[in-house]
Amino acid sequence: VQLQASGGGLVQGGGSLRLSCVASGRTFSSSNMGWFRQAPGKEREFVAAISRSGSSTYYADSVRGRFTISRDNAKNTVHLQMNSLKPEDTAVYYCAAAPERYSLRKYDVPHLYDYWGQGTQVTVSS
Repeated sequence: VQLQASGGGLVQGGGSLRLSCVASGRTFSSSNMGWFRQAPGKEREFVAAISRSGSSTYYADSVRGRFTISRDNAKNTVHLQMNSLKPEDTAVYYCAAAPERYSLRKYDVPHLYDYWGQGTQVTVSS
């Protein structure tokens, strides 16, 4: 699976952005998908995950209620709608794919993911 993330940019605090990740390959619909982010000098951190069917989602506490993850298996695409953005959301955002082996709540760690996109920069000004 190859992943291509897009949609990042510069936005004022309180604004919104929608990230997209397009996957190539035949395993997308059988994969859980996740979004992670990494700020300068910090470790990569979990943002959100979605099950292969899209019926289950899981969010980091820091984004729950502001971000929404969704997927369109017909288009091999996963989205991250980000609302009420804060300066602390500034980071490079990565999409990732993982085989569905465990409960979705376990997919908040990078090592479960086999495939990663190249990242897209999100900058939120104060």
